Amino acid sequence: MRNTYQAPVLDEPDLTTGELELEERHSLRRVAGLSTELTDVTEVEYRQLRLERVVLVGVWTEGSVADAENSLAELAALAETAGSQVLEGLIQRRKQPDAATFIGRGKVDELRDVVIMTGADTVICDGELSPSQLRKLEEQVKVKVVDRTALILDIFAQHAKSREGKAQVELAQLQYLLPRLRGWGDSLSRQGGGAGGGSGGGGVGTRGPGETKLETDKRRINTRISKLRREIKNMKTVRETKRSRRAASGIPAVAIAGYTNAGKSSLINRLTQAGLLVEDALFATLDTTTRQTAAEDGRLYTLSDTVGFVRHLPHQIVEAFRSTLEEVAQADLVLHVVDGAHPDPEGQVSAVREVLGEVGADRIPELLVVNKVDAADEETKLRLKRTWPDAVFVSARSGAGIEELHKAIADRLPRPAVDLTILLPYDRGDLVARVHRSGQVIQSRHLDDGTELRVRVDEHLASDLDAFRL
Repeated sequence: MRNTYQAPVLDEPDLTTGELELEERHSLRRVAGLSTELTDVTEVEYRQLRLERVVLVGVWTEGSVADAENSLAELAALAETAGSQVLEGLIQRRKQPDAATFIGRGKVDELRDVVIMTGADTVICDGELSPSQLRKLEEQVKVKVVDRTALILDIFAQHAKSREGKAQVELAQLQYLLPRLRGWGDSLSRQGGGAGGGSGGGGVGTRGPGETKLETDKRRINTRISKLRREIKNMKTVRETKRSRRAASGIPAVAIAGYTNAGKSSLINRLTQAGLLVEDALFATLDTTTRQTAAEDGRLYTLSDTVGFVRHLPHQIVEAFRSTLEEVAQADLVLHVVDGAHPDPEGQVSAVREVLGEVGADRIPELLVVNKVDAADEETKLRLKRTWPDAVFVSARSGAGIEELHKAIADRLPRPAVDLTILLPYDRGDLVARVHRSGQVIQSRHLDDGTELRVRVDEHLASDLDAFRL
């Protein structure tokens, strides 16, 4: 089955926030002929990504034709985000991917013809290929072959900005690269060793089994992986310290999770005026950002943005970003943002919940937020309302439904457990501030000898206020 693929035209980015960061990112767009590659490990045969003019190819093993086409459309969006031009897409119907070439011998010939006809320099496969599949397919189509995992890793490498984000991405890249190392001809021969004597010997001190170049490369990468894991572990300790401080303050934590490009950063900007980067691209946000804001009833809570998810998110990414994703698992509430204008929002929800389950966040209370309703047709909105009757439907761009979202968040935030009526002297403004910050003030009035408050607070704060009870 062959389809001529027309890449979707993305709308102009919403530049209401994050203009400077967005301008900086666009000024560094990929230049034709250049590539993103690992530079910290030397003398390794890298699978350099030249993503300029590409042909997509997918294997349809289950589901409907629409599912297969949606998957290829998502691959096209990923490729464009990485800086490439999509020329054409092919879909092959098979019970399972071919063990040798992923798409099968007959389809390889057709793919080669398409590459020649279009002048493509790269083929991107919609799946994770084994090292042997990559080599075999590359030998037959005569251009660079990249799989979905390498493509996502390339996007992450372009978009990571923080020290932690860069370390996480490099770790994921190296874990992907390690089993795919290939030797360069004679470099696989022993570097030292051999029988004593004769011109072919290495002389005194060099005889022995030696070490192949491939072994040297693997050893260097394993050393780098160990170092990165130590660095990320230390960063995780810092993150957990900050998280424990927020927990000790009694301020509830809300985490925003969802499919990539569902509008999470736009939504956090709408709720907190945070000014985060907003871009109509996949994986625009990789670094976790936490902001403090107030609920409708005045209670403070923190709101954390997280990395977006995608179908078949590479396991290397999940493992490398585990410390970041655990921010969701430690939250009191998860705002699960869904793109209401996407062709398959139900599939997005399933993919996100699968990843949340991997990091232990599936037990956290969830509030489903269907975003971009201004771009969805009425039939789709009605269908989604029947599917998710408890969801909140909003548009972060226009502001529609945001007030309802504020109310829904306030209703679902954990409420303090102890009701008190207290009289605080006017010189105890510190306690008044604590009550407003981490509790709920139900009633307040000023008397001659202090401020009388009826409050709802947690047990820890209640014990500190016990001396002022009425």
